Amino acid sequence: MDKNTTLAFILIGIILVIWLFMNTPKSPVKPIGKETTTEVANDTAAHRKAIAKFEQKIKKEKLALAKKKIRSKTKSLSFGKYFSVSHEKGRIITIENNLVKMELTTKGGDIKKYYLKKFKNWYSASKNDTGGFYETHVQLINYPRGNSGPDLAFVSADGKAINTSKLNFTPNLNKAYYKLTDNDSLVVTFTYKIDANRFIRKIYVLYGDKYSINYSILLKGMNNLISNNTYDLIWKNGIRFVEGNSVDEATYANASAYYGGDHVVVQASKVGEKVHKEFTGRVGWIAVRDKYFTAVMIPNNPSEVEGAYIEGTETAYKNNGERAYYNISLTVPFQNADVERQSFTLYIGPVDYNILKAHGHNLQELVEFGSFLGLRFLVRPIAEYLLLPLFNFLHLFIPNYGLVIIVFSLIIKLVLYPLTKSSYQSMKKMQLLQPKIAELKEKFKDNPQKMNKETMKLYSTYGVNPAGGCLPLVLQMPIFIALWGLFKVAIELRQQPFIFWIKDLSSPDIILKLSFKIPIFGINEISGLAVLMGVATFVQQKMTVKDPKQKALVYVMPIFLTLMFMGFPSGLNLYYLMFNVFSIGQQYYINHQHDGELLPVKNPKKKKGFMAKLMESAEQNAKTQQRKKR
Repeated sequence: MDKNTTLAFILIGIILVIWLFMNTPKSPVKPIGKETTTEVANDTAAHRKAIAKFEQKIKKEKLALAKKKIRSKTKSLSFGKYFSVSHEKGRIITIENNLVKMELTTKGGDIKKYYLKKFKNWYSASKNDTGGFYETHVQLINYPRGNSGPDLAFVSADGKAINTSKLNFTPNLNKAYYKLTDNDSLVVTFTYKIDANRFIRKIYVLYGDKYSINYSILLKGMNNLISNNTYDLIWKNGIRFVEGNSVDEATYANASAYYGGDHVVVQASKVGEKVHKEFTGRVGWIAVRDKYFTAVMIPNNPSEVEGAYIEGTETAYKNNGERAYYNISLTVPFQNADVERQSFTLYIGPVDYNILKAHGHNLQELVEFGSFLGLRFLVRPIAEYLLLPLFNFLHLFIPNYGLVIIVFSLIIKLVLYPLTKSSYQSMKKMQLLQPKIAELKEKFKDNPQKMNKETMKLYSTYGVNPAGGCLPLVLQMPIFIALWGLFKVAIELRQQPFIFWIKDLSSPDIILKLSFKIPIFGINEISGLAVLMGVATFVQQKMTVKDPKQKALVYVMPIFLTLMFMGFPSGLNLYYLMFNVFSIGQQYYINHQHDGELLPVKNPKKKKGFMAKLMESAEQNAKTQQRKKR
């Protein structure tokens, strides 16, 4: 490789490394605490802490006693003239279909718990349901200890802030358990009565084979009871984190809205950051999500929604983890009529492209395939219409996703073969030209302009394009970025094993844990596939770099990429490992195809390329400067 090609490769490498670094999973944040400097300070702090703890205990006991006395007199507290807060826990109705198992509660008429039957918790993936259904399956909703929704919130005519989660509703069903299958459906209503003519009713229509729920709000006789002519449909605290690596999950957790034909994402990017965004006008849907799952509120008639609001924050969690919490709401107009009804669709389930697309409303926009340098318009179609369909098609015939990735990487390599072939051939020719270029450098060492001109003539004589080695790499970048996004968030790979130590293609394949962290990268776990990929990269660099002055690249780049890939999913590392292995085979074949011969082309192009014109221009400027000096 000559100097220009080397610089081009280094530039592309720097861009890729920066992009990789920006997309590397965040290291756990270690809580910062204050350390006392003397034994007296420790004793004082401990003494004060003990007193504060004792006082807090007394306050809690007094508060509990006061509540007990109040509850002994009445079952509810006044919440203005029209509403009252119930202290009852509420009755539970359990409903199960082919995909989910949920608990609805009369307290708030809410979804109390929500489990996905086809997905297991990270800590029970290797078990055979020995802990029971509730302990082993993914739970997205856990009310009231975590998230809740959807609830109505409004200001009453007497100025009270009302949230229906505090009200006790009456259900239309008597049984405690219902099982739905296939084409079954079930209507569940919860009614809060103010009096005989005024009530709030929540209506759930559940199906036997869907993640979605038809959800309606019926307001009867509420005219003149809801002020501001609006109410909000709110979802609090997002959905539960369900993966082992909370830092990685917080990286992908966000809230978003489909607004104005665009998917607008709102995300807190670091611990302590608070974000919020308000949307005015028509909103197609609003959603909260973690890495692999989501909850979406979809107005059946978006034109009847006045706007939406998102707020969120990211906080430190135990054991150096992180948590992200997002609240979302839709603002619904109230016409002050005697009877009003608004209908929505609730989707609570996996971020699976095919499932989301089948539900309509452009929900597939929730699947993020990544972007870089504003290339989303190019990256997304490649991933959405080419890579993902190919990946799913291969899985129809190959049950093991690890084998799917290997075959997938081979197919991608064959598709890119014309580009990579041109690149490798150009690099091979550049290597063969190095002795002749060295002669020119020695011959014209005192005349750089002449040396550059003769070098370009040499390229033309042997039909070598100096940019031929890097241009194909630039053209491949959108495909690599699309593949990156696909394998980083593909729910198909979640908890899918391959072979040997690779138990989960969506997580790093850890073979060793260090007692210390590697500086800068913050890594204390070694990935087997990342190491193998680094070895393959080293072999490839060794075959490519022949200039003694550039030998540092042979060692630096593989080490750097190995460290960068330590925290990436094993499925992604498996893909890049196999792609590198196939590239080594292709490069070996091309390198031995010419047998060290370099023949001049019969009809060198007379048309001057960009580099030749640039060199001539530089030479002409140099001559002009010399004339002026004379």
